[in-house]
Amino acid sequence: MLESWNTHLAGNGATIEGSRVAHFGDPGAELRAAATGAILCDLSHRSVIAFSGDERHAFLHGQLTSDVKNLGAGGSRYAGYCTPKGRLLATFLVWQNDRAIYAQLPCELRESVQKRLSMYVLRSKVVLTDASSDFVRCGLAGPGAAAMIKGSIGDIPAHDYEVSHSGEISVIRLPAGRFQINVPIERAIGLWDALRQEATCVGAACWDWLEIRAGLPTLTAATQEEFVPQMLNLDALGAISFSKGCYPGQEIVARTHYLGKIKRRMYRAHVVSDAVPAPGDKVFSAENNDQPGGMIVNAAPAPDGGFDVLAAIQTSSAESGAIHLGSPSGAPLSLLDLPYSLP
Repeated sequence: MLESWNTHLAGNGATIEGSRVAHFGDPGAELRAAATGAILCDLSHRSVIAFSGDERHAFLHGQLTSDVKNLGAGGSRYAGYCTPKGRLLATFLVWQNDRAIYAQLPCELRESVQKRLSMYVLRSKVVLTDASSDFVRCGLAGPGAAAMIKGSIGDIPAHDYEVSHSGEISVIRLPAGRFQINVPIERAIGLWDALRQEATCVGAACWDWLEIRAGLPTLTAATQEEFVPQMLNLDALGAISFSKGCYPGQEIVARTHYLGKIKRRMYRAHVVSDAVPAPGDKVFSAENNDQPGGMIVNAAPAPDGGFDVLAAIQTSSAESGAIHLGSPSGAPLSLLDLPYSLP
């Protein structure tokens, strides 16, 4: 996190733990604001890898699951990065400007994923750098968010995943009424102070909850190599291209798609539990006896208590409806609707 930015957030009342803003003094009230009001969130807990050079589009097109070659300056998309066996190593939000393509992922994965991708550069005219400190990333969501951006920045992306550029500031429109603002540090403090006059400042857990509500998975260290992309609904999210050429794991991903052999899908659920659910935790169902039938992908405290989670679960277990956290007798999961349809 940029030192001057860190200092400014702390001066605004932020409690910072590592690269993550934990809260601004009242985590419960902040979660309730995320459910019903306009909120403003620092996104420094997400790192960014920049890909520059003349062959950056071709390089990433041959590494990620989505179509990067046709990514325009006014677009963004989600993408996965797989092992040759089709198991996910990372999920990204990808966008670009006239200088580079940017891939955003959790801080804990940035170094290892960047190192692995760098191994495949070889003679390609592409350079990978850690761009996490090149600009500030803020999340804005809720009623009036678009009007706030128009008043403070100018252009507003009209549709989900569109990107608008106003000088050095870019705005990405995300599903569920959310926006990500990428802004140089010299403009960030003034913009933050203007936006917080109309929005509640919240910790990173609130943004995590909004991502879960939108059904958008974030791969973490605890879940690397646990899933093929379709298990996390990346096909439903437009994060897989089935018409492009090869990339690591492409044969497995394509075979899974065309043969229709998906035994697990990602579901959204609520659980009331004394134990805090975390990525990598197992879930169980009666039909599997003592064997786990799925895994928690992401979890966050819910505004009304308990936790909301994304979990990759055997479809047969989800249909039976009796799913438990941690053990066959653990806290039951109540399935919630996803905001999109599954193939």
